Amino acid sequence: MSKYKCIIFDCDGVLIDSESIAIGVLVDMANYLGANMNVEESLISLKGKAFNRCMEFISKRINKPLPINFESDYRINTFEAFREKIQPIKGIQDVIENLTIPFCVASSGPENKIRLNLEITGLLPFFESNIFSCYAIQKWKPEPDIFLWAAETMGFKPNECLVIEDSISGIRAAKTGGFDVYGYTEHDYNNELQSEANTTFDSMDKLLGML
Repeated sequence: MSKYKCIIFDCDGVLIDSESIAIGVLVDMANYLGANMNVEESLISLKGKAFNRCMEFISKRINKPLPINFESDYRINTFEAFREKIQPIKGIQDVIENLTIPFCVASSGPENKIRLNLEITGLLPFFESNIFSCYAIQKWKPEPDIFLWAAETMGFKPNECLVIEDSISGIRAAKTGGFDVYGYTEHDYNNELQSEANTTFDSMDKLLGML
């Protein structure tokens, strides 16, 4: 029997395969402003970063502030792209359907984005009442607040929860908050998760056995 009483999933890159889509949109918009960014390199450098940090990165690349409507345009463009292309992470629905303990999602994205992507991929019914967004508390990873809020709301202490993350900022947030964290490495482009997570795995098919 697992020692954990609750699982806290990150969303992008753990439940849904969205990061390459979102980064692709961001790079296109940045390059229109003259940023001269590469999608592959941006997947490495921007993965798991809060959107404010991404905008700061682009602003430095073009040496001027971004247009005031940059984020709102980005949300519109990504929502359109998600509706066309997004898929669940392979094997994740089988994991969720076979979990015997409570679980939730805690993500850096806005709640409407989380809900949209979970709905498109058929996962929303599993998380309907247990969605936690950094935007609601205005605290972003690697600060631990999102995981602490999720755990408290679900009714558990950090040491009773396991966080599933795929970014270094998310892993550091979980560890800072006193959580165990498993690193999902399918898209660990920098090979950096193993040294910081409690353990790592590269396929969702392995997760239930690890629990």
